[in-house]
Amino acid sequence: MSEEHAVDTPVRETEPGTPERVPPPKPRRRGPGPVVFLVLPGLLTLSAVAGVLALTGGLPDDWTPGGGTQQDAVAGVNDTYGPWLRKAADACNVVTASVLAAQIDQLTGWNNATAGPSGGQGIAAFTDAQWRTWGKDDDGNGTSSPGDPADAIMALGRQDCSLARKVTDLRTDGTVNGDLVDLTLAAYAVGTDAVEQEGRVPADATTYLTEVKALFAKYADFDREDPSGGAAGAQADAILAPPVTTLTITSPYGSRKHPLTGVTKLHTGVDFGAPQGAQVSAARAGTVVFAAMTKAYGNRVVVDHGTIEGKRLQTTYSHLSRIDVTAGQSVQTGTPVGRVGSTGLSTGPHLHFEVIYDGYYTDPQPWLAPSG
Repeated sequence: MSEEHAVDTPVRETEPGTPERVPPPKPRRRGPGPVVFLVLPGLLTLSAVAGVLALTGGLPDDWTPGGGTQQDAVAGVNDTYGPWLRKAADACNVVTASVLAAQIDQLTGWNNATAGPSGGQGIAAFTDAQWRTWGKDDDGNGTSSPGDPADAIMALGRQDCSLARKVTDLRTDGTVNGDLVDLTLAAYAVGTDAVEQEGRVPADATTYLTEVKALFAKYADFDREDPSGGAAGAQADAILAPPVTTLTITSPYGSRKHPLTGVTKLHTGVDFGAPQGAQVSAARAGTVVFAAMTKAYGNRVVVDHGTIEGKRLQTTYSHLSRIDVTAGQSVQTGTPVGRVGSTGLSTGPHLHFEVIYDGYYTDPQPWLAPSG
């Protein structure tokens, strides 16, 4: 009989006359019993269903018993996260679902148990102080927690959209220049004060931007079909008068490659072709809140038109050869605000016209009544 199967406990001598007992070998483990095979699969299914209910607040419309949770087309991301990413991004037209997903990936790799660099909690690494500002019970399960992925995704969307609004304001008055997504991510990384002081994306934020933007393509499938977001098209009727006599569009609102810088980014307004010196008029009554030269926009005028359906409406007029109004001046529809030019980053005479609704750039065309 081998030592492995011996019944008696063997001894060995470490020194002459001093026996040392050798512990008996561990018994072999028996295989799982029938109870495990019968009960464990049911427990796993119940756990999967509980996960879905905790995240969504109810059963999905297409859920079937025994289905469990699935993985999205994006590897490693639970399929229940997609709708929350899109819903969070709908709060503004700067942030997209892929931007939020890339941020979460960079922060924690979607690991809900991983603490962020600042000791934050959950997949979006919120600190307690941040959660008090941005956290809510978005999935309606009775608890607001950074450890609840749905709550965390929605909170990150609120935080990002708030930063997007701030950098939009800074870019509107010419304080900063750059792509709005880049500026928003930079503000997330180093704060809006640092972005404002630098006038662009600060060097301290470039590493974060590079890491997050490298993940955009991975999560492109999460992006909503309407890239303009909830702010665009909120009005039912065209309520703005044409700012120039003829609305000849030479470059529409939307993503484009800049003709001078070569960078592809959101073109935040519409370019109307017009001859040098042509009159540019206020599109609606309001108050001039900015009228000065800027590096990128050249001579630029911003008019505040008050609130429409409870949300602030502003229009901008850029690359002017001349400014005919001053900050604080009241204007009426059709009041001359300047003359068409090619100041700033421009390839020729035109009017760059923007509409800012609820703090975000939106497509001006639905707002404009037909010309002449």
